[in-house]
Amino acid sequence: MVCAKDTADAYEIIGNFPVPYGSTKKMIPGMFFSSAVARKDMVSFYFMPAYFNKKGFAKVAPAAMKCMKGKSCFNFKREEQVVEKEIDALLSMGVEIWKKHGYVK
Repeated sequence: MVCAKDTADAYEIIGNFPVPYGSTKKMIPGMFFSSAVARKDMVSFYFMPAYFNKKGFAKVAPAAMKCMKGKSCFNFKREEQVVEKEIDALLSMGVEIWKKHGYVK
């Protein structure tokens, strides 16, 4: 994985292998993996592997899945909503999915 953005309020990770993207199949440096963005009243966690296996993620991170909005965004408004063990499990499963799809070497 490669850090694509590291600012005071946002951190973004992408895959480490160039891939074709979009209808034009333009080569991009790495497929978006996840990011965390600190907002005024919450922390948003964007996690693209959630598109591939939502049911599998629900089994390992039931508390985090309650904060999921949409298909790949988690909004944590209170500190107790963030269960570190579940986030670690999500990230580990996500890395395996990215390896399976060839986005990470």
